[in-house]
Amino acid sequence: MINPALIQTPLKLIRTSRISGYALACSAVFLFWYTSPRVFSQTERSVISLAVDATDAPRKILHSHESIAVHAGTVDLFYPKWIPGEHEPSGPVIDMAGLKITADGRTLSWRRDLEEMYEIHCTVPAGVGKIDVSFDFILPPQAEGFSSGASSTAQLLVLSWNQVIVYPLSASPGNITVDPTLTIPSGWKFISALTPKTQSNNSIVFAPVSLTMLIDSPLLTGAHLRRVDLTPSSGVPHFLNLLSDNEAALNIPPEQIKAYKHLVTETNALFASHHYEHYDFLYTLSDEVAHFGLEHHQCSDDRVAERTVIDEDLFRARAGLLPHEFVHSWNGKFRRPAGLATGNYSSPMKDDLLWVYEGLTEYLGAILTARSGLLTPGEFRDDLALVAAQMDNRPGRTWRPLQDANDEASLLYNARTDWDSWRRDVDFYDEGELIWLEADVQIRQLTGGAKSLDDFCKLFHGGANNGPEVKPYEFDEVVSTMNRVAPFDWRSFFETRLRSLDAHAPLNGIEKSGWKLVYRDTMNEMQKSIEESKKITDLRFSLGLSLEEDGTITDVIPGTPAYKAGLGPGMKLIAVNGRKYSKEIVRDALRLGTASSQPLELLAANGEFYRTYSTDYHGGERYPYLERESAVPEILSRIIAPATPK
Repeated sequence: MINPALIQTPLKLIRTSRISGYALACSAVFLFWYTSPRVFSQTERSVISLAVDATDAPRKILHSHESIAVHAGTVDLFYPKWIPGEHEPSGPVIDMAGLKITADGRTLSWRRDLEEMYEIHCTVPAGVGKIDVSFDFILPPQAEGFSSGASSTAQLLVLSWNQVIVYPLSASPGNITVDPTLTIPSGWKFISALTPKTQSNNSIVFAPVSLTMLIDSPLLTGAHLRRVDLTPSSGVPHFLNLLSDNEAALNIPPEQIKAYKHLVTETNALFASHHYEHYDFLYTLSDEVAHFGLEHHQCSDDRVAERTVIDEDLFRARAGLLPHEFVHSWNGKFRRPAGLATGNYSSPMKDDLLWVYEGLTEYLGAILTARSGLLTPGEFRDDLALVAAQMDNRPGRTWRPLQDANDEASLLYNARTDWDSWRRDVDFYDEGELIWLEADVQIRQLTGGAKSLDDFCKLFHGGANNGPEVKPYEFDEVVSTMNRVAPFDWRSFFETRLRSLDAHAPLNGIEKSGWKLVYRDTMNEMQKSIEESKKITDLRFSLGLSLEEDGTITDVIPGTPAYKAGLGPGMKLIAVNGRKYSKEIVRDALRLGTASSQPLELLAANGEFYRTYSTDYHGGERYPYLERESAVPEILSRIIAPATPK
């Protein structure tokens, strides 16, 4: 999900590769699809003909028409609400407009359910076997949100099929067959995991798929689309598909292509299996769409700034996005917590195991980013230092255990940015990375280096290469599989960390791997790139605040000098020691303040009111690094060492 808007909180502003995701695949059927006991028939089947007209996508509207096989009587239609991978009821029903239901040319009345707003009731007359449903989907211009955020521009569209379909609630999505067609603007190209049957000019007819597979199969279309073959010398097809508003933005350097090819081989080596028939990275490069990553069985929906592949800072800041979403094909899509494997789009999902779904993915994505060469070992360590520092400076951990951040995830994904460090955020991504690093180091120490978390991945995520399928699990299976790799009290290991109210983050994995977290007075290269790409200023580890480019304070950490001085989120710095604010001026003042006994004077606006805040801080600039601890054997470099030749 590394976005949320991926960058809605200071944590996300810094960790822009976090993202969590939602789901895709094509043309195959799930071999297992966990079913809710709600109202679904295990035998009832339905057929939907779906025609989507996307020719108005540049002005942000899609036209949908469905023909749905039904029986006479009351029919309950449902607009997808709980989208797999988004971990919240994010289906954008509010952007559904112009709904009309007809049968044999007659308009049928309908009414929305008063408790479940995603459900529509209508009565079908006797003798009618099909209804026609038409509506428009209003594509949002705002970037906030996941697939409910902006997804179209004058030059492109990322189509999420859940936005343009309703389905009869009486049948489970796996038993509903959809015949999809799509009309795109003239001159646009497209790519999807769906199988095209025919194409005439700008209209495409796709092979029939289950509703489950359709919603698991987003589509890219636009005027500027490039496809790069990443397929290994032996193996299933893998492609990197780049879509942008600008042809020049597609000019990905050869060294990046080489690293992405290595990502494919390294990831397949890690799991020693795959659960897709082909894989497509759907990589949208645009400043006008929501930026995030969403996982699918056979592809990932990845959206970043327009110049990401041609700008060094932007690329470095987002290097971990595609590895994270790729890992989700195994961890999240194939192996999925039972509470998230509902098999439908109406039953609430339970997020209590997101520390595995997202936390383990965050860790594996990070080490694969280094193993593939997308980041250097030094950049990987700088990134890990940032993770450790921000988790170690979150006072909210003294009241909210990490388990509760999992349990409340469906709300926390949309939490405001103010007081983020006190509220806590979706910390199971970053703190999960620290916990799974420690688990990896623990396995290596228990087995004298003979085994690692890689062995867990092969056991837990392995199996026959049957194409897309879902294999749910509970916490007990995680524990038992870890014990198969290296016997240990893994239940207590995980539960202690999930329930902890310790003021400090779990840094044992870093320390036991031969490193320690330290602070220096210059920024590391990863933080420089993140600040430059996101136009932010991160002073959390010195003054205790983070700021937008114009000086607006996004967060203040309780207990820090900025907090003690009275500053708070939403205020705006106007001047520093009597001089107009800029990030350079405030950093100069921090450096000079180390040799001065005078307080740092910060003039800030709080709405229409102005006040000078005296900050008694003389510690200078402080930025996180990992420093080698020579007395401890070095393990971290072995963890990120490539398993396959480059």
